[in-house]
Amino acid sequence: MSFRDTLWALLVVVLWAFNFIVIKTGLDEFPPLLFSSLRFVAAAVPAVLLVGRGGIPWRVILGVGLTLGAGMFSFLTLGMAHGVPPGLASLLMQFQALITPILALAVLGDRPSGWQKAGIGVAVAGIAFIGWELSASASVLGMLLVLGGAASWAMANIQIKQAGNIDAFRLIIWMSLVPPVPLALLSLFFETGQAEALRGLTFTGVAAVLYTGLASTVLAFGIWSRLIRKHSPTVVAPFSLLVPVFGMAFAALLLGEDFGPYRLTAAALVFFGVFLAVLGPRLSPLLQKTRPARPLTTKP
Repeated sequence: MSFRDTLWALLVVVLWAFNFIVIKTGLDEFPPLLFSSLRFVAAAVPAVLLVGRGGIPWRVILGVGLTLGAGMFSFLTLGMAHGVPPGLASLLMQFQALITPILALAVLGDRPSGWQKAGIGVAVAGIAFIGWELSASASVLGMLLVLGGAASWAMANIQIKQAGNIDAFRLIIWMSLVPPVPLALLSLFFETGQAEALRGLTFTGVAAVLYTGLASTVLAFGIWSRLIRKHSPTVVAPFSLLVPVFGMAFAALLLGEDFGPYRLTAAALVFFGVFLAVLGPRLSPLLQKTRPARPLTTKP
């Protein structure tokens, strides 16, 4: 991956990390499924009137809309509504980086390199290290729901890769047409307080919807989808392992979540794992050059 694409990936990491803080704020204003529905309304309208479909097949739009849109974000917001704090939610969602290579191998025959296996293993160990400590403060149901969101995200990564040469920005905008109706119907049947939330709209609520819809969905997932299409999913997916590191930092600074030496150690593991997965293949030729040559031996 080029240095420029690496910077784009890091921008996505920051946007997504802050998004968990915004979701926490939005859940104070809206029921979770309604909030998810409104996020995609903000992402799709009026963008679909300005950006053409560009020949993207409807099967791709519907498939990604259901997995990435309705699936991932409904599981995530429901999990957070059931007591999973932003720091732990950002952590659990990154299990998609473990699930994605497994699906890529099974569906695409895309085998991760030795460096990528090692890097993902180290980063997942760091995530598990943090998750073990944080899990006592969250419900089992909430954590299972967030993990369902991670699995949905991994499936969407494979769908995007299978779609081939498509405009990722157009895909994210048009797939945003899919989730609002099913999410709104689910909210109608399983939630209460929708009318009160809409009648009492506040600046904070509107800002949360716009950030999650435009910055976190259209911009961030547009960049992410372009990177997935351009590079192997096993190369791109490990970047998401940095999200909980930034997510916990934002949670500590803005929400007062604890961020002591224990989590710093785990964060260092995550950073080192991503370093191995992304830059390891580039280090191999350098290591071979610096390795001392074996002395020539002669037979007596």
